[in-house]
Amino acid sequence: MRLALVFDKTRDDTVGIYFERACRELGIAYDHVWTKDAASIPSGYQLYLRIDHGDYKDDLPGHLWPKIFYAVDTHLPNSWKRIRHLAKRYDLVCCAHRHAAESLANGAWVPLACDPDVHQAPPRQTRWDVAFVGTEGGVPRKFYLQALRERYPNSFIGHAPHTELGTIYGQARIGFNYSIHNDVNMRIFEILCSGSLLMTNRLLHDDLERLGLRDREHLVMYRHPHDLFALLDYYLCHDDERETIARQGMTQVRQHHTYRQRLRQILQLVSDRIGQPLVTPHKSVEVSPCVS
Repeated sequence: MRLALVFDKTRDDTVGIYFERACRELGIAYDHVWTKDAASIPSGYQLYLRIDHGDYKDDLPGHLWPKIFYAVDTHLPNSWKRIRHLAKRYDLVCCAHRHAAESLANGAWVPLACDPDVHQAPPRQTRWDVAFVGTEGGVPRKFYLQALRERYPNSFIGHAPHTELGTIYGQARIGFNYSIHNDVNMRIFEILCSGSLLMTNRLLHDDLERLGLRDREHLVMYRHPHDLFALLDYYLCHDDERETIARQGMTQVRQHHTYRQRLRQILQLVSDRIGQPLVTPHKSVEVSPCVS
């Protein structure tokens, strides 16, 4: 089996690179193709997998089969409009967010994930109280972040290369997340994989629970600012409880929510829903039954 992975390598942390690593780890042969060269991709691949990188100008030729689109930015209105326009050209659209997958006749929910080789941390050496890596993202997240800076000065809040995520989060007692669009974002999996306690806002749906990630067992959810600061104060002072939840969350995502599992899930969906049987290497990689 040989796959064509179609995406642009304009960033070192684009999702397509994680799928490349998953192919190598599973022993699956692949070729990378830039989207500007998509029109000249030859026939003969067992799967053509386009991976969302935020640019929708170029597309795959219509005669190729089977064509799969892994759509990441379905939570962003402008991107979602472009993705929905492209979706009908594909045999299957695997969406990182469930609401998008359920709105497409050819959609399937395949969430984002972690890469333990990148996101896991060295042995725990606590340096920060709270860590957040990313952009402020407007209201209300920027207000949360400013309050964290003021209340917990021994914290890391800002930008860093993706290669340092595991170390930064792994050196924090608590990793903070606020999902602006109520999406199950990459940061959720990155923090969990690092071994830090994930504290994230409660979403307006039960997608985390569907993925087997439960409040006070694998992570901690807050509802509003007062709730957040009370929980932060509590878990910063209760080391055993905090580390137990963090350890259980780390185990859960490393066992069920890596890009290896996501790739295996996509291959299984292609076999089940399109009728293209794909022979995968006999390596022990469990696909989470919570994701469908």
